[in-house]
Amino acid sequence: MTAFASDGPLAGVRILDFTTMLSGPFATMILADQGADVLKIEPLNGDYTRSLGHRQNHISSTYLNNNRNKQSVRVDLKSEGGQMLLKELLAAADVVVENFRPGVAARLGIDFPKLRSERPDLVSISINGFGDDGPLAATPTYDPLIQAFSGLASIQGGADDARPRLIRTILADKLSALTTAQAITAALVERERTGRGNHVSISMLDAVLQFLWASDMNAHTFVDQPVEEDAAASFIDLIYEVRGGHVTISVMTDAQWASLCGVLGRDDLIEDPRFVDASARERNVSDRLALTQELVRDWQGSELLERLSRADVPCAPVLTRNQMRSHPHIAARSSVFEFDHPIAGAVRQAAPAARFASFDAVGEIRRRAAVIADRDAVLKLRGLTADIINKADRLGAFGEGEQ
Repeated sequence: MTAFASDGPLAGVRILDFTTMLSGPFATMILADQGADVLKIEPLNGDYTRSLGHRQNHISSTYLNNNRNKQSVRVDLKSEGGQMLLKELLAAADVVVENFRPGVAARLGIDFPKLRSERPDLVSISINGFGDDGPLAATPTYDPLIQAFSGLASIQGGADDARPRLIRTILADKLSALTTAQAITAALVERERTGRGNHVSISMLDAVLQFLWASDMNAHTFVDQPVEEDAAASFIDLIYEVRGGHVTISVMTDAQWASLCGVLGRDDLIEDPRFVDASARERNVSDRLALTQELVRDWQGSELLERLSRADVPCAPVLTRNQMRSHPHIAARSSVFEFDHPIAGAVRQAAPAARFASFDAVGEIRRRAAVIADRDAVLKLRGLTADIINKADRLGAFGEGEQ
């Protein structure tokens, strides 16, 4: 493993990716964008997400957007040939990532005890829904279940007695992916220092709980302060209707509140006992939000945002997805970029979020995903000889015929 290289900070790190859906593939794509050599091992019928989402020329956008910069091969891991290939690939790998249900990894021979006995320097990662122990460990899991169980749906609904609501994105999967990517890099740093690998178990539930506790569970922090019922949180209501659309205004400090009152021509509210400091504004959040909405309703949105920005009041327009894509700030930062995919045609994707001074992650997009490359060439890149590949083929590693 190289510590740093011009083609990415993770150049030289070899990852075997056995994951599907989103939590695992998104995590390994982040690392692939940062230079890691990721080989995705798919079942003979291909990753399930190849058939999901919007499609063009038989290419799924879901697969494209979570498997960039990887190579893939389709292998029957249950066959004798598949197990032979697996052994060869593991010998040269740095990291193994899987998100099978508990017990499946052991049946396939990639569980932690087996890997640790054969490769004590290997980093192995397991992603699951409710964790690898506890009464719900074996529960089949998808994002809505975690949102519901974690309390996130209740928080999104508002007060405890309000109707719970799901966030309209698969947040639990994505948080698990980000947690996984960070944990892999931490385990690689540990291995660089000690020469020893490690096993990391990522629970989608734990990832969401960690996320929530940073802000949404403040009332539940102090054990000696029991909470009978949570009132509605204000954050979800910081969207205000104005002429021409909607804006968001987020005021935290006394100075920001004073500036907002000044722009709106209501300096009298600065000393209003309900809003005199942050604590008072929080206690009287319903009055504050209702009054703010009343005061901004007749403003033209663009003019209000301009005035607020000049006064250093945190604010932003509420953009649709189309408006976001065409916003000058997005263009200036190349936060969304376009490229030609050899099968799907012109494709648009979000740029990697982490930007390194010495590495242009967008400029170094090596592979466009979804293309089934030459199987033998991909395997030979990872040290397998033609004899090994042919023997694995005869023993059923690739099913019947070529991919």
